[in-house]
Amino acid sequence: MTVAELLSTAKRWIALDPDPSTRTELTELLDDAESGDQVAYDTLERLFAGRLAFGTAGLRAELGPGPLRMNRLVVRQTAAGLLKYADAVLAAAHGRVDNPHDVEGTKAHRIVIGYDARYQSDEFAFETAEIFRDAGWEVHLFDRPGPTPLLARQVLVADAEVGVMVTASHNPPQDNGYKVYLGGELSRYLEPDGLGVGAQIVSPVDREIAATIAEVVAADFAVDSATPEAQLSPDVPAPAGVHWIGQQARDSYQREALQLLDPESYPHRDITIVYTAMHGVGGQAVTDLLYAAGFADVIPVQEQFEPDPAFPTADFPNPEEAGALDLALKAAAEHSADLVLANDPDADRLSAAVYDAAAESWRQLSGDEIGALLGRHILERGPLRTGWQTPASQASTGPAESTPTIGNSVVSSRLLGKLALGRGAAHEETLTGFKWLARVPNLVFGYEEAIGFDVDPVHVRDKDGVSAALIFSELIADLKAKGQTALSALDEIAAEAGVHITGQVTIRVEDLSQLGEVTAALRRNPPAEIAGDPVVESLDLREHPLPGKEFTEAKSTDALIYLTAGGHRVIVRPSGTEPKVKCYLEAVASPDSSAPQAVTAARQNAEAQLQQLRSSMEQILS
Repeated sequence: MTVAELLSTAKRWIALDPDPSTRTELTELLDDAESGDQVAYDTLERLFAGRLAFGTAGLRAELGPGPLRMNRLVVRQTAAGLLKYADAVLAAAHGRVDNPHDVEGTKAHRIVIGYDARYQSDEFAFETAEIFRDAGWEVHLFDRPGPTPLLARQVLVADAEVGVMVTASHNPPQDNGYKVYLGGELSRYLEPDGLGVGAQIVSPVDREIAATIAEVVAADFAVDSATPEAQLSPDVPAPAGVHWIGQQARDSYQREALQLLDPESYPHRDITIVYTAMHGVGGQAVTDLLYAAGFADVIPVQEQFEPDPAFPTADFPNPEEAGALDLALKAAAEHSADLVLANDPDADRLSAAVYDAAAESWRQLSGDEIGALLGRHILERGPLRTGWQTPASQASTGPAESTPTIGNSVVSSRLLGKLALGRGAAHEETLTGFKWLARVPNLVFGYEEAIGFDVDPVHVRDKDGVSAALIFSELIADLKAKGQTALSALDEIAAEAGVHITGQVTIRVEDLSQLGEVTAALRRNPPAEIAGDPVVESLDLREHPLPGKEFTEAKSTDALIYLTAGGHRVIVRPSGTEPKVKCYLEAVASPDSSAPQAVTAARQNAEAQLQQLRSSMEQILS
């Protein structure tokens, strides 16, 4: 882009921007750039170097002006492009080229919109609502900030064609984002098998929506309505075409979550739970759910309970980050708790910590450890709750397609697949992101190592940190009643399926454009060995499918997998949400027997191997 083109583009953006704050910020930057300020010009160039694209979790970026930041104009353009795409597909589904809302007898198409408590989340939600309402859609809009899984559930409940959740999940305070779900008639037309109903968009739909957004941008789309927040407010009657989603939906979600419990087989509730919402929107939903389930001793971390977009006690509001659980662990020590639970700010993820008596300290469980514990628990209790058919019963009562399936993303541990064997379940590995896990047929449990879990795929086609907190509490209470702990249960799993220790190496880059450089370098010069262990198999997911999968361009991803002679695994892929490259490590070791000392020795061996893998990959990636 030439200097003249850049300045002209910025001026046009200013003319379209409905937000006085970002409009003023960009105007001042433009004035400085035109006055010869090189820093201002360079900043302007970065802001207009591209456009936000749908990644693993939709759009996500820092708040600010321009097409590479989250702001009201970007949201308006995105919503208008999404609307145009949805209307075109629905018209095709009806065998027409006209507007699908113009035919008598055709039901109004629905969009469900939710939002968290981040800066401007409500504004972005209201912008989206206005655009769809003006086009004749029936808009269902949550009346207050809430968890992402409640939005995902409501897409199914309303049989809505589109769902939008405004959230940046666990990103820093200055970020926000925009997640898109498809459902109803729209999803069933695009994916006739029905597996995508209520799930987030995947390729090629994300690219097609992006292309439609580009058409909207090229047409200089603008909305000349009044400020949306002056028109939409849950405190006043909704305008025609808008329906507020209120307490009834929250109560309905809770009733469905409580039905996941098996009180006859798992009646115990005698544990002390410390819970933190990390300044997010999960606090009320989780504590109310736990109390309703009979967990009477739940201690919220008050300093982090109420939603606060500044996240004052957490520099980085991600429960996985070092120090994020300090306040919760302090409370756990003071109250001699049995379990610490933490949600991320939009409550779609769950972290947990338990007391390690041997070390005399609290230990935060990894996503893979929680996934293994939940997966085993759900498989062992599943038939009692749902009547799932096992292979033994299928010969006389049903086809193999009814086999319950547990799944995890490819970057998660391989342990879950081993646990499925002998428990009447199938196992599937998918590309990274719950948008892929949600599409696994007959899924009864899915997880990804980044503390994302879905214990109720029938009602929520995304990760759900609220219901996962409930089922994990049921699990810990049952273990306590048996005189066991989460750590002793992990030792049992290791004795059965081997020790699997996972970890990560992360490389941060200056901007998203550099993300592909690391994997490109590895393709040019692949490692022959890692930590002295020969690489015996490698797989490039940009060109080849996961084992047992059909490869299409839509299902390709920029990731490299290396397996070593010792059975260890390394996966390198760019992050889908942040400017960093992630290297996922998994070290394995088999105990000589099921004796505790044999499991301990194998665990120590695997931990040593993991450290060697980490050191080797840090050197290779540097």
